[in-house]
Amino acid sequence: MSRLTLLAPFPGWCMPLAEVPDPVFQQGMAGDGVAIDPTEGLLRAPCDGELVPMKEARHAISVRANNGVEVLVHVGIDTVALAGQGFERLAEPGRAVRAGDPLVRFDLEFLARHAKSLASPVIVVSGDAVTRRAASGVLRAGDFLMEVERAVAVAGDGAGASRDAGEARHSRRLVVAFAHGLHARPAAQVAAALRPFQADVQLVFRGREAHARSPVALMTLGARAGDTVEVQASGAGALEALAALEQLFAPAIAASAPARHATPAPGRIDAVIASRGFAVGPCARWERPQVAVAERGAGEAGESAALARALDAVVIHLESLHGQSRGEAQALVAAHIELARDPQLRDRASGHMRRGDSAGHAWRQATRATAATLAALDDERMRERAADLLDLEHQVLGVLAGHAPGAAHEFAQGAIVVADELLPSQVLALQRTQVAGVCTARGGATTHMAILAAAAGLPALVAAGDAVLAIAEGVALVLDAEQGFLEVDPPPARRAALERSIDERRSEHAADLAAAHAPALTRDGVRISVLANLGSADEAAAALEHGAEGCGLLRTEFLYLDRREAPPEDEQRREYQRIADALGARPLTIRTMDIGGDKPIAFMPAEAEENPALGLRGVRASLEQPDLLRAQLAAILRVAPAAACRVLVPMVTDASDLRFVKRMLDEERARLGLAHRPLLGAMVETPAAALLADALAAECDFLSLGTNDLAQYTLAIDRAHPRLAARLDALHPAVLRLIARVAEVAQAHGKGVSVCGTLGSDVAALPVLVGLGIHEVSAVASTIPRLKRAARQLDAAECRELARRALEQSSAKAVRELLAAASAPHPAPVTGGSS
Repeated sequence: MSRLTLLAPFPGWCMPLAEVPDPVFQQGMAGDGVAIDPTEGLLRAPCDGELVPMKEARHAISVRANNGVEVLVHVGIDTVALAGQGFERLAEPGRAVRAGDPLVRFDLEFLARHAKSLASPVIVVSGDAVTRRAASGVLRAGDFLMEVERAVAVAGDGAGASRDAGEARHSRRLVVAFAHGLHARPAAQVAAALRPFQADVQLVFRGREAHARSPVALMTLGARAGDTVEVQASGAGALEALAALEQLFAPAIAASAPARHATPAPGRIDAVIASRGFAVGPCARWERPQVAVAERGAGEAGESAALARALDAVVIHLESLHGQSRGEAQALVAAHIELARDPQLRDRASGHMRRGDSAGHAWRQATRATAATLAALDDERMRERAADLLDLEHQVLGVLAGHAPGAAHEFAQGAIVVADELLPSQVLALQRTQVAGVCTARGGATTHMAILAAAAGLPALVAAGDAVLAIAEGVALVLDAEQGFLEVDPPPARRAALERSIDERRSEHAADLAAAHAPALTRDGVRISVLANLGSADEAAAALEHGAEGCGLLRTEFLYLDRREAPPEDEQRREYQRIADALGARPLTIRTMDIGGDKPIAFMPAEAEENPALGLRGVRASLEQPDLLRAQLAAILRVAPAAACRVLVPMVTDASDLRFVKRMLDEERARLGLAHRPLLGAMVETPAAALLADALAAECDFLSLGTNDLAQYTLAIDRAHPRLAARLDALHPAVLRLIARVAEVAQAHGKGVSVCGTLGSDVAALPVLVGLGIHEVSAVASTIPRLKRAARQLDAAECRELARRALEQSSAKAVRELLAAASAPHPAPVTGGSS
């Protein structure tokens, strides 16, 4: 095998093929790749190789790389209809080219007026695997675009199959019925139509021959509408292959694309759990509607007024939604409101409308340019903001197209929604429907979509891959967001049994809620404290309803993010006091500001960092801005009852971090004349902190394991990386061994230890945590009743033996299999309840 790196052939906005307004490119029928909306009219070679002759086509070029990979760059959509107008060849077919060589010049303004879209697919048409591709956003010419893995060709692979001289060959003469001849779209349809067959198929036209499975080879024939071509086929399925092409070439069929979805065989599709739960229901496909946007407007005044009306309508809708939302959903809606009101964004759109753009095109240009700037900052928080902008773009364009803001798609009650990806606004809309669950082909467990689904109690799987996109509407599905898989078209008997069990889970969930306020004692009398992770006073009230025994982690970033100045000490005290009042005398663990890195703040400018996850974040940022930390500590000290408050320091590396905070805490305590000092804790989120747990325990009163970051840093996997999401599991033995060390050290020092990361909400992980000596977890509120029930069914001595065996495993998968085998057959939670 060999690898080939492809470079952007022109500057512009990079997007997935799914966003190209053409079904053949959307479905990958022509090949895998990406698309670019160009901002410059010069097409350059994406790699070293040979410029493949493509007859008279000027709107597209094909380069055959030195290792045999063939790459097609197709400028715009439906540009074949321009018959070469607006294009100028700068290099002759057949010549050797170097990456970056100018190949075609095109009139960008002319194409914008006459083409369906400027979106330009860059695709691998030789069937080789695209292993890596650029993310959505702005690219410069010559930036990394894709990495392609070239497999060694084998006999019988289809396009290049060798012919047996003795093999019977069958032929048909077919008339090309495609309006513009065998250009990229119909050539791709021909290749797609032949995929089910093993036959070797060639097209012959005017003495030239081309492999029928190669879109580029077919385009080189130059066959036009009305021309007659000869199709020759041999080998297994030759006659069936010819029949398929006869149907495709028939005029009545050629006008439309082949059916989009085929149901895969019944079976299991593994995915990543985004929101726990279980659901059974029919597949409901949801494809993001493509809003058609004209580039040229009807005059600045009218377009400006239309955009202003659309923005006002979206803001009014969001404000209404904000009042109905709580917690993470409310914070997200607030961010969208601020973006919709952003004056710089509106000014940028106004500039485009002054140049003659339509309201929709101006808004799209403004949001995408800003999103690209944010995405280029290479930190998770800014990537989220970039995603928010694209979501807002979609909402505003929908209103401009005549749709009501926030209009929810209609689904059958109990359906399981299957999509490529879901925008946060679409998840919020789903909350108002009665769908049973969600499964997406892409995305990660820490995205806004996942957070919102969990907050709504909506079972959700992500990163399931393209296989889920082939599931047809109405096919029965089982969504298991406890084990992490989607079952397609289960046998009727199994489906009936699963549907019966849902009623049992409903009753079980009601029983869990009824018992949620009782203590969680294991069968041998060990007390397990179950607290809640919180982000607001509203969340505190909901957590108490679910049986929370206090707050094990208060995320205070809500006071700092999306502000132009630091929150005053009094404001912070009021917010903390509201939460303390809601909790009564229960513990309130306030994490000091965990900003920087993936959570930058506007009023604390920071230099760009190569790797923000390893930079100024957590307590490191506090060390850089001690005045901010001092004000926060003073606010915490003034909260009553003082005995209930605990201070938790994030991203601690060694004991000097704690000594710094402890000294400042004592200074503020003396200044305020307070005798009581709250308990001080250290978050163990790095391998360094876990290995130095004995030194940390000597300086603080308790330890708290942040398993999300601990897993990220231990396994060297970015929490935001969608393709690696399935491998980021805090039950990996390497992570468990660090947890075991921290628990052992805490016990030796007589200090408390808890888990407040995602692992604390994982019911399946509870036995091994208890076995390692963890007797306090802080969890998502909706999981608390079930966690308490699970704790009551455990025996601590048995858990210790199970934990010992877990530490000896070689992978997270092996640990989960061990836990599954050891657990009693307790049913999963009811759909939409404790997920």
